[in-house]
Amino acid sequence: MEQEKRNKERAAERRIALMVACLSSFLTPFMGSATNIALPSIGREFQASAIILGWVATAYSLTAAMILVPMGRVADIYGRKRVFISGLAIHTFGSWLASSTPSMALLLIARVIQGIGSAMIFGTGVAILTSIFPPNQRGRVLGINVSFTYLGLTLGPILGGVLTQNFSWRSIFLFNSLIGLVAFVSALLGLKGEWAEARGERLDLKGAFIYSLSLVFLISGFSRLPTSFGFILSSFGLLGLFIFLWWESKVPSPLLNLHLFRQNRLFAFSNLAALIHYSATAAVSLLLSLYLQYIKGMSPRTAGFVLVAQPFLMALFSPLAGRISDRIEPRLVASTGMALSSLGLFGLIFLEAESSIQSVVASLAFLGFGFALFSSPNTNAVMGSVERKFYGLASSTLATMRLIGQMMSLGTVMILFSLFIGPRAIEPAIYPVFLRSAHVGFIVFALLCSLGVAASLARGRRSIQR
Repeated sequence: MEQEKRNKERAAERRIALMVACLSSFLTPFMGSATNIALPSIGREFQASAIILGWVATAYSLTAAMILVPMGRVADIYGRKRVFISGLAIHTFGSWLASSTPSMALLLIARVIQGIGSAMIFGTGVAILTSIFPPNQRGRVLGINVSFTYLGLTLGPILGGVLTQNFSWRSIFLFNSLIGLVAFVSALLGLKGEWAEARGERLDLKGAFIYSLSLVFLISGFSRLPTSFGFILSSFGLLGLFIFLWWESKVPSPLLNLHLFRQNRLFAFSNLAALIHYSATAAVSLLLSLYLQYIKGMSPRTAGFVLVAQPFLMALFSPLAGRISDRIEPRLVASTGMALSSLGLFGLIFLEAESSIQSVVASLAFLGFGFALFSSPNTNAVMGSVERKFYGLASSTLATMRLIGQMMSLGTVMILFSLFIGPRAIEPAIYPVFLRSAHVGFIVFALLCSLGVAASLARGRRSIQR
């Protein structure tokens, strides 16, 4: 009788953990994509320049990138639930502050606060799911969790546009704070256990500082490529990361355990595959958005409905892909997904002014389905390859690979625009040149994604999950 009661309590806690993890996974991508839609309205209210508006998006992602890995380690040492719930509270407060801000300066501060909360959520949500669910169920729940990430990406532009048009841009942040409040209360009341298998180990504060500063230089540099200042910042960032790796090899309790990369082939190549996949795919929506609006003459809303085909399929098939990875080697499922993404990218190489919208949607369908097959099985492989005391670190490392890959992808497009288009505005006379730059971009991304299939397969067979 007592055992049955404990089983029911454990099952209830797992359901709540899945619910709050899914809500938090929805929050951050929704916030990012919805805010991008609201930027023109924010600019008009505060009479902000394009550079300042760019910082509305950058302040959030840059802050999150700085502390993702340190927060993962903090969670392993001091408790994943504690960090997760604190992150929800901080992100919710930042969202509320942004919804009521009277100035652009305070809005940027609110975005930094949101970035801190986001890093704490992303560094622990997946780790909690991995801690609380048995190995034979992880793929399924991670797939469900990933699908909510893509649901946030799907609904962000649509719901964000509706909220901005009917209630003002502030309603986006208020909506986000309400969801965050629900997740916070549910986690506070429903999560009973705590997970801190690295409790008692020291936190490498010097390593955290070197890492965070290096990532600021690296991501800031990529966002400014191909200017000389961008190359200088990126070089400093890479140098800082080499110093960080040297430091981590010397300290007794490192922030990033390099043995995970040196001696754990599955962990190392799964993270490399994630970095490559995001580097090859993140800028596709930017190129296609410009193509649909400039070359095809679509309105932003119509173009958004075309582009939503990719995240919709990602959200639809991610739970299935996660479930499959519980039964079949994750590397095979993830590698198949990356191969499908490569096919979608190869299809876009032949994009012309006369190309049909159906062909664009078909390529997006390959990308969406490929991404679904890749993402949750790859996450399953990463989380199943490490000891329990590294769950937070593994989760945050994977999130960092995603963020760096996205910045590298966008940096590649900026370099191509500089080489082909230069400082000129995109107007009818420039359309052929824009198409050539897009062709080269899709060729680079398709080849990179094809090479990523080899990296994905090279990870080896799944080790025994703990």
